Amino acid sequence: MKDSFISAIRKNWKKKKTMVCVGLDSEYSKIPQFLKNKYFSCEKTILEFNKAIIKNTFDLVCCYKIQYAFYGALGEEGISALRKTIEYIHERHPEIPVILDAKRNDIGNTSEAYAVEVFDNFGADAATINPYLGKDSCEPFLERKDKGVILLCRTSNLGAGDFQDLITNFNGKKMPLYQVVATKISRDWNRNGNCCLVMGATYPKQLKIVRNITGDMPFLVPGIGSQGGYLENTIKNGIDSKGAGLIINSSRGIIFASNDKDFARKAREEAIKLKRDIDKYRYN
Repeated sequence: MKDSFISAIRKNWKKKKTMVCVGLDSEYSKIPQFLKNKYFSCEKTILEFNKAIIKNTFDLVCCYKIQYAFYGALGEEGISALRKTIEYIHERHPEIPVILDAKRNDIGNTSEAYAVEVFDNFGADAATINPYLGKDSCEPFLERKDKGVILLCRTSNLGAGDFQDLITNFNGKKMPLYQVVATKISRDWNRNGNCCLVMGATYPKQLKIVRNITGDMPFLVPGIGSQGGYLENTIKNGIDSKGAGLIINSSRGIIFASNDKDFARKAREEAIKLKRDIDKYRYN
């Protein structure tokens, strides 16, 4: 992909007029049985399942997101399917970037090794990163100017507030920890303009607060659909000054819309529905 991750996303927002991200969370146990019977191996089954989803949704998405856990849990076959899926997207649809949702980072050389794994070994265009070890732990990712660094800020899970909502004293002002994260990343860490934030759709009020803090920084928004996020509030509270700014991810609700031979067609129908719903709130 010639463009940086951020440039590619912005182009797709503008040209394709879509903020849909399809999550290829291809959990093997949920893949239709007829594919398993046809291809036998986990690697081939997952890869062919992913290809069918991609063939039926590529014109509707601004990017794809792959959840590492469902591939890593299967060992070598799963890892191979992950790598080949990214290669397939880059070969067939080079304008569509790929996020590897692996929530990597550590300190020192370990963090550098994780960046090599995600960006060089797997070929991902962006990665989700945990910022709570501090800026130095994220530097090997931040210095990759062409890659997207998507940092956890206010996540979509029920327990997100256990730590993210804790009140801190930041520069003499009391504010929740997630707001400190948003402030530091947008003001201090984003020198290469390659940072994004994970902002859960399940917390629209917090989404609006962080949008006001960060300006037009892109947000990856999980939690639509199966986690109960409210799309209208997500759009109204999260959209940027240019009428875009969101990477709205849906995984299970799209790729597992059917467990029969019509799974790819049903996935397309769900992706179309999500795009139409986004447009309804985006343009009204």
